[in-house]
Amino acid sequence: MESRTLLPLISEEVSGKIFDIIFKDVNTWRKSMIHYIKDENPEINTAIIEAANKTSLDPKAVALGAYMTYKLIEEAARDQEFIIED
Repeated sequence: MESRTLLPLISEEVSGKIFDIIFKDVNTWRKSMIHYIKDENPEINTAIIEAANKTSLDPKAVALGAYMTYKLIEEAARDQEFIIED
C-alpha cells in the first residue's frame, strides 16, 4: 500500500490569525511573501509566478491566493506539530 502525506488541517484559529496579518496591508504582505518564498522554496515561487503570468486573471491576485494558501498550510503545519509534541 502506498504511503501518503496529508496536508495539515487549517483551523479557524489559524486562518483567522493569517487573514488578520494579510488584510492589514495586502500589497505589502504579498510583496514580503515574494521574498520569503523565494528564500524558503524557490521552486514554489517560480511556479506561482509562472501560473500568475500564464492566466488571463490578474497576476497579483493569483499570486496573492497562492501565497496565502502557502502561508495557511505552513502555519497549520506548525500548529499541528506543536500539538503533537505536547
